[in-house]
Amino acid sequence: MGNKILVVDDDLEISSLVQYTLESLGHQVKVCDNGREVMDMLRSYKPELLVLDVMLPGIDGYSLATQISEDEELSKLPIVVLSALEPSRTMFQRFSQVAAFLTKPFNTDDLMEAVKNGLAKK
Repeated sequence: MGNKILVVDDDLEISSLVQYTLESLGHQVKVCDNGREVMDMLRSYKPELLVLDVMLPGIDGYSLATQISEDEELSKLPIVVLSALEPSRTMFQRFSQVAAFLTKPFNTDDLMEAVKNGLAKK
């Protein structure tokens, strides 16, 4: 069985594509469509990697990355950031657990590579 991955994106097309791509590699994937539920899902599902969008309803991806990095239990969780906003890349460079930053639209090969590298860091 593959790794447990949580995908957080409010765009159904993107989250479905990410889910399909990662499940085709044998990973177990859960999807969350807003920032408010992420922390609870991280604690209950205990994923080994987080794929995180930046622009989210509720709490944005940057605020979530900050909370995760400050949480003793979650601070080592690898994160792959997805964003349509290329300039936000620099904001995420301060987080050691951010394994990759992919700009939307992204290539699924790049996503698979980013996830593989993120899981290898764990």
